[in-house]
Amino acid sequence: MLRILKPYTQVRSAVAAAIFSLPFAACSLGDTTDWPQWNGPLRDGHAAGQKLLEKWPEGGPKLLWTFKNAGSGYSSSSIADGKLYSIGATGSDCNVFCLDAKTGEQLWSQKIDRASVDGDYLHGWGGGPRSAPTVHNGKVFALSDLGTLAALDAKSGKVDWSVNLVADFGGKVPKWGYSESPLIDGDRVIVTPGGTNFLVGLDINTGNKIFSSDSIDAPAHYVSVVKSNFQGKPVYVTASQPGLLGIDAVSGKKLFENAATGNPTAVIPTPIVAGDMVYHTSAYGAGNVLVRVEADGNGLSAKQIYHEKAKSMENHHGGVVLLDGVIYGFSKADGGVWMAQDLESGKVLWSQKVGRNASGSIALADGLLYCYSDKEGKCILAEPNRDGWKPRGEFALPEQTSTDRGKGAIWAHPVIANQKLFIRDQELIYAYDLAN
Repeated sequence: MLRILKPYTQVRSAVAAAIFSLPFAACSLGDTTDWPQWNGPLRDGHAAGQKLLEKWPEGGPKLLWTFKNAGSGYSSSSIADGKLYSIGATGSDCNVFCLDAKTGEQLWSQKIDRASVDGDYLHGWGGGPRSAPTVHNGKVFALSDLGTLAALDAKSGKVDWSVNLVADFGGKVPKWGYSESPLIDGDRVIVTPGGTNFLVGLDINTGNKIFSSDSIDAPAHYVSVVKSNFQGKPVYVTASQPGLLGIDAVSGKKLFENAATGNPTAVIPTPIVAGDMVYHTSAYGAGNVLVRVEADGNGLSAKQIYHEKAKSMENHHGGVVLLDGVIYGFSKADGGVWMAQDLESGKVLWSQKVGRNASGSIALADGLLYCYSDKEGKCILAEPNRDGWKPRGEFALPEQTSTDRGKGAIWAHPVIANQKLFIRDQELIYAYDLAN
């Protein structure tokens, strides 16, 4: 039987302390309630504590502002120092843009690449950028769907440098476009071109390559890298077609792997690290896996605790969060359900069908779940609970996009920062007041 020695909340605090004491910082924070990168301050879907509404009034929280010119794409937002940063395609351009997070006023917009067209990759589910920018020490690092990584001045939008993952590192645009969000690790920005330069680290000041994975040849899929520490070794944790991968952050060598959640179509969700364990899930029949990372001679190995498939968590691209030993997220099981799964055993605790949605994205703030549905455009506040689905309020977008998404839906993830909820549907960005 697997034993979890500490509640996840304690593990997360310890991980946070370790990360910010390392010479490689995860991301520099301005306001302590900022959300400066993909999936929150620690890339685990958790917002910083910020005294938020514990229950929503009928119709949901107050709408503060609406921005209607974000362009097409599925990019989420990042919030830092009172500014919102995101990426969108407008006309023939792929642009990074900056808004005043309090008012929604646009402060600048900067082209970093051309807009993609059908033929660059499959546009049947909608085109446009998919990556969330990363804000660090006065710079914004943004990746286009065609693989251009640009470093911009956060105040002016001026491009300091840019590279292309295909032209400069031999990568290949994935079937549905480059989608990962850059990770800042000390003096490096970490991205995944794919191929023989599977994972690279670029100098944050110049864009020059200063790190590369060694002896890994795999395609780039859609996973955003997280960094952790196992048995005293700094490790980049990611996943691709072959499955879950742990890469030595010093040597670039592969330290561990597990094939359970690999699939040839699309591996998307961000892995969840809890102490010496890694949880990962993906769709296309893959299901979910929990491994324990252990010392193995001078290296590491991943001991599989379980691999669950049928009617379990099969998360497509909305992500999952972990709180107090329970995984929460949207599963493709039974036509699409919100689900709670016990981390220790893999047992499904409950599942709940809500509306006609095929997927949903999730975030966690002040101990509550923010569940954003992909078809109906509803955001639901729910209580994390081992015993069942317990909503505490909901609202629907006042207006959905007029952009043709093709077979796509609402796939940008919710963001909670500075006592506000920021949600996007293509060209539309909404900000809601969550202050308690």
